[in-house]
Amino acid sequence: MNDDALLRYSRQILLEQIDIAGQERLLAGHALVIGAGGLGSPVVLYLAAAGMGRLTLADDDAVELSNLQRQIAHGMADLGRAKAESAREAALALNPDCEIRAVTERLEGEALAAAVAEADVVLDCTDRFSSRYAINAACRAAGVPLVSGAAIRFSGQLAVFDPRDAESPCYACLYPPDDGGDEALSCAESGVVAPLVGLIGCFQALEAMKLVAHAGQVHRGLSTFDGLSGQWRHFRVPRDPACPVCSDE
Repeated sequence: MNDDALLRYSRQILLEQIDIAGQERLLAGHALVIGAGGLGSPVVLYLAAAGMGRLTLADDDAVELSNLQRQIAHGMADLGRAKAESAREAALALNPDCEIRAVTERLEGEALAAAVAEADVVLDCTDRFSSRYAINAACRAAGVPLVSGAAIRFSGQLAVFDPRDAESPCYACLYPPDDGGDEALSCAESGVVAPLVGLIGCFQALEAMKLVAHAGQVHRGLSTFDGLSGQWRHFRVPRDPACPVCSDE
């Protein structure tokens, strides 16, 4: 690190759990962020600001007026733009030294597998089950840790799934696939309070930083947050011996 970098990241370097070595790991790290909406916005902004060296940001959607209530990486001038490009520009404004690649088509199939395999950590900031299951399967296959977040109405949740940990479950252990398809609640249909996605997205960014910097203990189980009461709850999530994704590992 040069003098400018030492000054920029000095408040993190002061932390004994990060120090110079952890910050250098961050600067050499590569995070794949899938989704540049309510969750992905704080994720990409904080990871760029904190010094994650490489970010791949994937989203096939465009910025709409209704997004601006909570998707803080975008502004009025970005209406109609690709979210991945808009969020990339916002993150680079915070830290131009961060290498950020914007992917404006949906990652799936071989493209998803290749993108996951190149990353040190994957952050699922999507809002549909089909995407979550595909991302989970790709992370299990590549052995890359997955930080999953969700937010709807006043309720949020976070879980970290690490294939390198023999005791870690996967997303399909927590939510077994069924015939429900994408009949999950969506913000467009059910609403969401604006700061909730920021809270969960920041939690995701923190866990990704810990994973890459080797700082502290990685989150285990499932954490849920009730925005109306301000209460967190934590649940232990064991591996499912009948899980269709990870039971044969």
